[in-house]
Amino acid sequence: MKHTTIFFDLDDTLYPASAGLWQAIKERMTLYMAERMGFDPAEIPELREKYYLQYGTTLRGLQAHHDVDVEDYLAFVHDLPLDEYIQPNRALRDVIASLGTRNLIFTNADAAHARRVLKALELDDCFGTIVDVNAVAPYCKPMPESFHIAMRMAGENDPSRCVMIDDLPRTTKAAHEAGLFSILFGQDTPHPDADAVLTDWKKLAPLLNGSHP
Repeated sequence: MKHTTIFFDLDDTLYPASAGLWQAIKERMTLYMAERMGFDPAEIPELREKYYLQYGTTLRGLQAHHDVDVEDYLAFVHDLPLDEYIQPNRALRDVIASLGTRNLIFTNADAAHARRVLKALELDDCFGTIVDVNAVAPYCKPMPESFHIAMRMAGENDPSRCVMIDDLPRTTKAAHEAGLFSILFGQDTPHPDADAVLTDWKKLAPLLNGSHP
């Protein structure tokens, strides 16, 4: 296998979007902005979308324009009973264990949330490093700088040896532009913003083995 390092997105990638966890997190973002920051609830959806598109995450937009307590925000939005949304994924665990690559989590959430999710999925010993939103600050996916930081944390200086697996086309597009091999998870037909698509984790190793001539 040509690739030595794989960056895995966390939410809506290591567990299915149908689990509803990410939707619950977004609802808590809205709740935080209303209850803790005093925003008009009617204005929050449009503002969140604006910040998401402009800054990569709602949090980065809040940091740029408002006085937000980052630690408090992250703790609040991720304060959810994970076992009500996600269950252990032993099939994925077997796939990751068979890859023979350096595997890292690369998420716009924080490490605390990532560790809780990995524990709930029983994948907590499958990843050596978590590249979280604090590690790449003041950037985040899909900003080019975030990929440079992630590679540095992985001890890798050649992007062509790296893979990014994410459920968002804008992230896979940015990863491709940074020189990584990008895989869009949850899509079963070719997508212009990704080098490959994947819906079945069991097909990951064959995909990587045949991803380049």
